[in-house]
Amino acid sequence: MWLAAIRFVNIFKNSICWKTPLRRYLWVSSKSLIDRAASEGELRVFIVAGEVSGDSIASRLMASLNKISPLPIRFSGVGGMSNQGLKSLFPMENIAVMGIWELLPHFYNFRVKLKETVEAALQFQPHVVVTVDSKGFSFRLLKQLRARYNQQRSDRPVLFHYVAPSFWAWKGGEARLKGLSKFVDYVFCILPNEEAGCKLNGLNATFVGHPILEDVLELNMGKETALHEWKITGNGEDFRKKYAIASGATVITLLPGSRLQEVTRMLPIFSNTMKLLKDSFPELVTVIHVAPNQLVDNYIAKAVHKWPVPAILIPGGTPQLKYDAFNASLVALCTSGTVAMELQLARLPCLVTYRAHFLTEWFVRHKAKIPYISLPNILLDSPVIPEALFQACTPAKVAFLLKELMNNTVLQQQQIAAAEKVMELLCPPNRTLNNTEQQGMKPSPPSYSPSMIAASTILSYKQR
Repeated sequence: MWLAAIRFVNIFKNSICWKTPLRRYLWVSSKSLIDRAASEGELRVFIVAGEVSGDSIASRLMASLNKISPLPIRFSGVGGMSNQGLKSLFPMENIAVMGIWELLPHFYNFRVKLKETVEAALQFQPHVVVTVDSKGFSFRLLKQLRARYNQQRSDRPVLFHYVAPSFWAWKGGEARLKGLSKFVDYVFCILPNEEAGCKLNGLNATFVGHPILEDVLELNMGKETALHEWKITGNGEDFRKKYAIASGATVITLLPGSRLQEVTRMLPIFSNTMKLLKDSFPELVTVIHVAPNQLVDNYIAKAVHKWPVPAILIPGGTPQLKYDAFNASLVALCTSGTVAMELQLARLPCLVTYRAHFLTEWFVRHKAKIPYISLPNILLDSPVIPEALFQACTPAKVAFLLKELMNNTVLQQQQIAAAEKVMELLCPPNRTLNNTEQQGMKPSPPSYSPSMIAASTILSYKQR
């Protein structure tokens, strides 16, 4: 066994990935997770993503693990990561439910899928389990897995969670964070303040940078882009030509959400808002971005038959087309979520909206300790991006705020300037960039991407 371990370390040291700036993260000892997996000839990773944004994170993490692992990797789990060779146990839409009261109608199915996932994970015998966001499902899964392994008194996998819970947003959030260390071994944080908060409450954690930055690294690959210029400029002119949009037309980007429950609440509001705006903007064209979720796709396809203005549907999973559409637009109207950060990358001014079940809205108003819902406003602690939330999210209110933004270039420029500050806050950790600079090398974007830092942390994890 010890001869195999020495041979493995020597092979790893001589591999290509060892020569990259990531070697700081990838030092392998006899106690490392990857060394334990080496005795079995493969690394088994059970990974779960329960929604579109988490699916993108998981897919990139899988790609990074495959790129730098010295061992073959076998994946199993839940999600839409078929491009990385994952055959999902079931469609991730089955567990893509957000909210407290929204979960109730789906609770039985939720429990069935949770049990199915636990059993599949135990049968797979993973070395690593990674859950991505979707904390309602993820934490229940990790908690049950930890309990089952404790009962069996067998070697258990290392349990990672990617995207720290928003403990900073809720009253008593840090107190609840302490309980996670009982069933989570390591947390990957996407916001700069989260790593310290996790560690103060007994959780191993690393700030890897916000996953939205990976869009920049992928779409700007090979382009002359400054290291800290986290920005994507699409080709709006080509987009207008492709869809025969008149030169004088006003284009608005609409992002109604990625979950069916969100879209069914928000799309009717967006439709009625367009009715109110079409007289003020006679050549109004809407570009509706459809999440890669079949249920959402079907719902929007039917809804646009009665749409009040011309509509162009953009399918999910087409990042270049998405940013081309952003560049062709004057402003965006979006449901709160990761898309607000994508609009920051594109420097497209926007209005953020959200509605939920009335009991969920009541809970949020009484338990939240921050006044904003969109991440840019939270990071800057300033209402740079207008928000229309809960009962205030009516077609009349949304139309008023959107019209004000469309007609006021000062407000637009304020958002564009603020976006640069937001992106700087979300950059990968300085320790990663500094490490590459110490080698006298120009940092190579793929080597300090959030997914690559997370992957290298997994491979170098030392199990106690």
